[in-house]
Amino acid sequence: MVGIESTGGGGMAVGRMLVAGRYRLGEPVGSGGMGRVWRARDEMLDRDVAVKEFVPPDWMSDEERARLRDRTLREARSAGRLNHPHVVRIYDVVHADGLPWIVMEYVPSRSLHQVIHSDGPFSPATAARIGLALLDALRAAHAAGVLHRDVKPHNVLIGHDGRVVLTDFGLATFVDDGAVTGPGLVVGSPQYVSPERARDGTSSPESDLWSLGATLYAAVEGRSPYARENAMATLMALATEDPDPPSRAGMLGPVLTGLLRRRPGDRLTADEVERRLRMIVASTPAVPRVPSPRRVRAFVGSEVDQPAEGRVRGGEGDAVGRAPTLGRAPVALASVEKRHLPLVAAGLALVALLGVGGILAGYLVRKEPVAPVSAPSARPMAASFSALTCDRPAPANLPKLPLRNASRGVSGWSLFPGWSYFTNGSGFHMPVPDGWTWQRIGTTYCFRDPVGDTVLSLDTGRNPAADPVKACRAEATRLVQAGALPGYEELALERTPLLNKTADWEYRYNRDGVRMHAQTRWFVKAERGFAISWATRDFDWTGDLAKINMVLTTFYAQPKVG
Repeated sequence: MVGIESTGGGGMAVGRMLVAGRYRLGEPVGSGGMGRVWRARDEMLDRDVAVKEFVPPDWMSDEERARLRDRTLREARSAGRLNHPHVVRIYDVVHADGLPWIVMEYVPSRSLHQVIHSDGPFSPATAARIGLALLDALRAAHAAGVLHRDVKPHNVLIGHDGRVVLTDFGLATFVDDGAVTGPGLVVGSPQYVSPERARDGTSSPESDLWSLGATLYAAVEGRSPYARENAMATLMALATEDPDPPSRAGMLGPVLTGLLRRRPGDRLTADEVERRLRMIVASTPAVPRVPSPRRVRAFVGSEVDQPAEGRVRGGEGDAVGRAPTLGRAPVALASVEKRHLPLVAAGLALVALLGVGGILAGYLVRKEPVAPVSAPSARPMAASFSALTCDRPAPANLPKLPLRNASRGVSGWSLFPGWSYFTNGSGFHMPVPDGWTWQRIGTTYCFRDPVGDTVLSLDTGRNPAADPVKACRAEATRLVQAGALPGYEELALERTPLLNKTADWEYRYNRDGVRMHAQTRWFVKAERGFAISWATRDFDWTGDLAKINMVLTTFYAQPKVG
């Protein structure tokens, strides 16, 4: 058994406890009836972590304590079972003085419950974006066989950087584990528990979707659909009454009504909820972004060519790779008007109360004023084959790709609906979303989302004899030294397995105060060198993974003639 050391006489003194000989506790950042969450320092790896302490009340029987210990461990197993890029990582589970402690990633944030009560309800469009994030989280959990069973505003975090986080898997269960509800076991907050769970403890994916609806209801209305004076009145209303009709939900109203239906089989499916939420998001105008003087200087002076015509057509040739496309794309959140999220006192951050949970899905974004699309250059730099060539303000009146919706790939692969091939007669065929603008800059073709921040680029001028890893490494060094990649963070730069003369370079950087996420694939096909790049806001990255994979899979090229 691993114990607790104290370096002072206070025993529980803040900053003096050392758990498992490694985790130095700092200030508590959350507490509840069954435990505390501490901000701590991992002295071995020299990093901040969050440590959840299990503290059963004195009045609990040994049997009840054992049950709650099981719940704590189940929480760690549930989060660990979710193989999702935005689930907060579980670093460790240790036992100290006979009690479990969960060590997890530290996430500065406030709960959705706190934000609603301090700042007021959200607009329907913003709530829809939150809903897309939470829906993606739940779908990932359900696909892994995990039912959350306690979705509510208290278990949704809004990070200081705008991330939407679903937390606290303490009541979660596995679909194949059977029911874990028993007499006297807390099953969640009555105001956010589905009618069937309140009635007999039945849990299902539809139950989680009902709780999602109640949470989104609270996001726009400021209270739950079954808010009553006490828990008993709430349970009675759940059993006998329809939910209170929303008054501020606007376009979100039908989604809430469809999720809050009494019979699980009558509720909207996850696919239908996603479709409707995306329609609400799409109806909200995007906000133009501000060009950064540093970023503009980095590219002024580059040759800008605009071909007379771009056309869409089919054809055959060599695809970049044959990795299977993903079955469905996780949610991608679009831009949204700023919601003021004041920071809490310095040094404080809210980790999910008693929750492991995860950073799942998207973020809220900050509004940016309109600014000119160009600026004088003081320090020109040659264009890059990375995403930076195109991730800058575009000239006005660029042509848009036609709405062809070809949906036909090559060699058995299919394009997503709303995508078609772009070609300029040079022997390459690039899958691009219909309606995006396009522009040629030197040997690079830029494709931009006209209502968002995503850019897709293709550089056709790479040297096929060059080493792709060395080329990407040299380019990263050059751009960082030139100041074109502020806040640069390299996530991966390596040869791509099973593909000849191919390297993948994944990285993050700051653009106008926004964290960007990009990937560049440098490769050789048909004896020609190419580089395909995709750049988007970091919180949209997971939602774009399937699109990136589809582009890399269905791009194809033919050898140059002559």
